[in-house]
Amino acid sequence: MQARSCPALMISAPASGQGKTTITAALARLHRNLGRHVRVFKTGPDFIDPMIHSLASAKPCYQLDLWMGGEAHCKAMLFEAAKDADLILIEGVMGLFDGQPSSADLARRFGLPVLAVIDGSAMAQTFGALAHGLAIYQADLKLTGAFANRVTNPGHADMLQASLPDGMDFYGFLPPDSAFSLPERHLGLVQASELDDIDNRLNAAAKAIETTGFTQLPPAVSFAPENLSPAPKHLQGCKIAIARDAAFSFIYQANLDLLVDMGAELVFFSPLKDTHLPLVDSVYLPGGYPELHAVALSANQTLAADIQRHHAQHKPILAECGGMLYLTQALTDISGIRHPMLGLLAAEASMQARLSALGLQEMSLNEGKLRGHTFHYSIMLSNETPVAHATSPNGAKPQEAIFQSGRLTASYVHSYFPSNPDAVAKLLKP
Repeated sequence: MQARSCPALMISAPASGQGKTTITAALARLHRNLGRHVRVFKTGPDFIDPMIHSLASAKPCYQLDLWMGGEAHCKAMLFEAAKDADLILIEGVMGLFDGQPSSADLARRFGLPVLAVIDGSAMAQTFGALAHGLAIYQADLKLTGAFANRVTNPGHADMLQASLPDGMDFYGFLPPDSAFSLPERHLGLVQASELDDIDNRLNAAAKAIETTGFTQLPPAVSFAPENLSPAPKHLQGCKIAIARDAAFSFIYQANLDLLVDMGAELVFFSPLKDTHLPLVDSVYLPGGYPELHAVALSANQTLAADIQRHHAQHKPILAECGGMLYLTQALTDISGIRHPMLGLLAAEASMQARLSALGLQEMSLNEGKLRGHTFHYSIMLSNETPVAHATSPNGAKPQEAIFQSGRLTASYVHSYFPSNPDAVAKLLKP
């Protein structure tokens, strides 16, 4: 196979909170409205931003992570996207050079030009100094331009543009307008599905960029092919029930794709609304916001009985973060109200006001090693004995406990299934 060329842009920033997600989604919607086919990726482990990008582009948004998925996996996904895309956008994570691997590492590896989104609300010529610093910090990185966010008027924008060094493009600006800002809560932005006016917000932001910024395509990037081995058909004929609703929505699209590629039939159900578990071989309970829906989850006793019966029949259950909280004896919300849960784990969980854990994680199980990440505001007190603890590639805490009981596997770790398809099949195969 030959390499494919496609206009592409990495959208990063000097820090978190600069507006990367809003600008990335607005650019995706702008070019989609111009009739172009846009593919959006998110750097690193993230669930909420990709939901917004999927809606903005009308295409699934996948994560690119050099550690979780590996270089070959990322390379294959970019090559596949370049088949029919007119534009590929990749939203970075944190600041451009933050973390290991960083957004800069990804951009450097695949030759992606970088656009720096900078909050210009309280600065003038320092805007240019920041952009210049990002451009020269690592010589082998190409920072092609800057975008000014939260800029109140065209005069201010002109001042910021004039501060940029020669040869660096100004991609435009957005004002601090609530009409297209994206609301936040404890795990990040509010999910796209919960915003009734999300399309209006995206269209408003896209229109503002069209009025004040560039609409032309960025430079083309050549994406080389990667010959990956086909997914093993270890789950052929296996029917897997996957919880998916407002309480359980943190699901990598790549995880779903892999399960299908391995031959599984996926059946989605809602623990909030469905009174019974579908007739399946295995159950996958991903993370999400069970703490926001604890009353409804606790009240759904017929579904609880079905999942308890499924476990008693020694059928596989894989539970991650919020999915694991659903399996505890009780979940206490941030107001201090205790809600009984399924009771499959001898443990209780409590929500906290502050972040409890964040970081990349690798689980070493009898079934094999799985890579993923952890991000939660709860703590869990358990009488269960962990079978193992996950480790961080950066040598830092947390080291999340992993519990197994019969065919039940549960932890705070959100697993990235493509990191080890064989291990996933062993965990879910009846």
